[in-house]
Amino acid sequence: MEKSARKYTFLEWCRTYKGQKLITTILFLLIPLALLITFTFIPAFDMVYYSFQDRDQFGIDATFVGLDNYKTVFTNPDYFVTFQTSLYYLVGSFIQQIIALLVASILCSKIKLKGLFKGTLFFPYLMNGVAVALIFQRFFSKGSPPLTSEGTLNAIIELFGGDPVKWLTTPWLANCCLVFVSMWRYIGFDIIMYMGAIQSISPDLYEACDLDGANPWQRFRYIVFPGIKPIISLQLILAVKGAISVFEVPYIITGGKNGTSTFVIKTIDTAFIYKKMGLASAMAVVLLIIIIVVTLIQQAFFKENDDKPRKSKR
Repeated sequence: MEKSARKYTFLEWCRTYKGQKLITTILFLLIPLALLITFTFIPAFDMVYYSFQDRDQFGIDATFVGLDNYKTVFTNPDYFVTFQTSLYYLVGSFIQQIIALLVASILCSKIKLKGLFKGTLFFPYLMNGVAVALIFQRFFSKGSPPLTSEGTLNAIIELFGGDPVKWLTTPWLANCCLVFVSMWRYIGFDIIMYMGAIQSISPDLYEACDLDGANPWQRFRYIVFPGIKPIISLQLILAVKGAISVFEVPYIITGGKNGTSTFVIKTIDTAFIYKKMGLASAMAVVLLIIIIVVTLIQQAFFKENDDKPRKSKR
């Protein structure tokens, strides 16, 4: 007859390997979970709750207004129209991904001083965003808003006999300058990510590709691109999220003036300048929903592309 399994008391079970393993895991996760719940989930639930109220930042005389805040976001052009500015950053983010992928492919080849180039390109990402914005504010203009046409770039242009340009006062030109600043700061991170993905591809695939006489484009299309597709998907998700929720660069350089205000800047102004916390919470919820929807669409698109070759082989 088989021996029946011994029944442990709770204290005896805690002294076993399984019990100690579970207790250790719980203790290690306790503080991170407490911080996550305290500073992420509870504020998120409060934000959703506040979005149905008419309240200031202190919650004095808060009244329930239902979906009125959401109606204001979608019907008042002063709020939702700021998403037009995100189109500049969206186009810039796609250009940034293309340049990063191209540079990563070059750096993965046998070139001299490869480590120096990688360190130089990645350095802007390590800099503080406020410092980057202040540097480029002085580069394009002089001092804090109101902005002038005096700046380092115009000084160089005048040195060669050119006329100064009002970089940050014309809306479309100001947005292009701000997009350039964002690209300069974040492209190093994209390059490092793509380089890591490209270098993880098996060398045997490259050798087989060379034996078949494939040109560089065919090598990229059939070897590199399928191998780094998950990283491309991740980078595109981060790029779209960053384009929609950009904040610190336009806020510090132009203060959101001259047609450079983004949806996040408008949300901050609504909450702390106009003291409409309920409306600002609704704007934040709308932004969160848009980011989630865009992420799901991108994941579905890449998933469909992954399934197509399998279906064609059957």
